[in-house]
Amino acid sequence: MQNITVEELKQRIDSGEELHIVDVREPHERAEFNIGGVHIPLGHVQAMQVDELEEWKDEEVIIYCRSGNRSGQACMLLETMGFTNVKNLVGGMLKWQEPSK
Repeated sequence: MQNITVEELKQRIDSGEELHIVDVREPHERAEFNIGGVHIPLGHVQAMQVDELEEWKDEEVIIYCRSGNRSGQACMLLETMGFTNVKNLVGGMLKWQEPSK
């Protein structure tokens, strides 16, 4: 599993790059704030209900959650399912929403 920083991801989104982003938080968390992407709660990843991601197996997939813990778990699970390029958003949405310095 690789990591990606909030700054790196923001820069890539701002430049208009097409990215495969997955939010593994619960629905109520996503409703409060999200940066887009596919929504698959961690429990669905754990149950291997990730058919909609199958076509991304050999492409970069960026996973995020609230703090980076659940997304790290999701990255490890996806790797065991054969995904070859998953990245964990370090610090998650907590870091994303911090004021810029």
